[in-house]
Amino acid sequence: MAARLFSSDKDFAQKFASLAGASRASAANVSAGVAEIIAAVRARGMAALVHYTRAFDHFSLTDANISISEEECAAAEAACDREALNALKFAAGRIRAYHEKQRPQDCRYTDEAGVRLGWRWTPVDAAGLYAPGGLASYPSSVLMTAIPAKVAGVSRIALCAPTPKGKANPLVLAAARLAGITEIYRVGGAQAIAAMAYGAGPIAPVDVIAGPGNAYVAEAKRQVFGEVGIDSIAGPSEILVVADNRNSPEWIAADLLSQAEHDPSSRAILITDDEAFAERVEAALAVQLSASPRRKIAEAAWRDHSAIIVVASLDEAPGLVDRLAPEHLELAVDNPEGLAARVRHAGAIFLGRHTPEAIGDYVAGPSHVLPTGGAARYASGLSVLDFVKRTSIIGCDEKALASVGPAAATFADAEGLPSHAESVRARLRRKP
Repeated sequence: MAARLFSSDKDFAQKFASLAGASRASAANVSAGVAEIIAAVRARGMAALVHYTRAFDHFSLTDANISISEEECAAAEAACDREALNALKFAAGRIRAYHEKQRPQDCRYTDEAGVRLGWRWTPVDAAGLYAPGGLASYPSSVLMTAIPAKVAGVSRIALCAPTPKGKANPLVLAAARLAGITEIYRVGGAQAIAAMAYGAGPIAPVDVIAGPGNAYVAEAKRQVFGEVGIDSIAGPSEILVVADNRNSPEWIAADLLSQAEHDPSSRAILITDDEAFAERVEAALAVQLSASPRRKIAEAAWRDHSAIIVVASLDEAPGLVDRLAPEHLELAVDNPEGLAARVRHAGAIFLGRHTPEAIGDYVAGPSHVLPTGGAARYASGLSVLDFVKRTSIIGCDEKALASVGPAAATFADAEGLPSHAESVRARLRRKP
């Protein structure tokens, strides 16, 4: 049973702080193991990929089978269920349309001193994407990472996807084909991240690595950051639902389980102002849990990491939400817009009783790769901006330099950098 907290209790602040600060990271410290894998890939390249693929995915990787061909992707797409394939196409169109609106605009202007200023946005040359393949495979994640990169204008996109026993998920390949990815490798885990960061075998280094994965993948991204850019270091999934008693308990229970079923370390939290409604939600959740094919996973997440918080008024909710900074926030209330306006920190906000989080996972449009573990306090979900960079533009003519140069030289003097100052004053003294 999930923890039960009441904001009216004297020790609520202490209990809530404990909930907010609780670690849901893997019990095992994977840092040393990941460092070993990365070092091996850097030193031995393809040979290391062969070794770790045999150890973890249980098949023999070779120069001939490491790449997944266009023909194999086409065959996989042809073998997919038509309804599932149509859903992929529907989602892809919505994801593309949303991200096209995120393209940043260049800017150029001349200020009052006559200095020409501005910025321009350019895509990275190469992006590496990771598609999970452990407890579950997620073709949706391929669309949610590849389409923003495509819209950003990235010219080379490489996808790494683990293929246990050599078998790829057909829908993952279909999603890659639909997104226009032609460079796909059957490599997973920390070794895939290392290969994309440093190069190994036919996998050339990339500039940015994006996409969710397990604890080993997340740690590998942490360790290669700086050599390459990364989208985020994602932890276990989480959902926070703020709901009043006008909701269906069955609906809210299903919403909570939608994240609990991801991983035993996932978190699902309900905030409500009605204890009786909370009881009905928990009863409905127990019924749904008993029938779930992912019961063992969801049960552990609900028991060990989740909570029901009963507040005197939903006016208390925004403050609690901001302290948790959840990955997914559902506002199942009469005035979700008003409540959302008071929330500062959340990866994605789902407005109203008819917007379950699952809509965001698949077809709403925004990428479902979102900050977890409170990172929404300072980070955003994956977007076009993860695949572009901004370059400042600065230009002076003689008159503009005469206007701003003396102050620059004075700054340089104050910082003890005489050559900085001279580079300005030499131009102020005479023409070339």
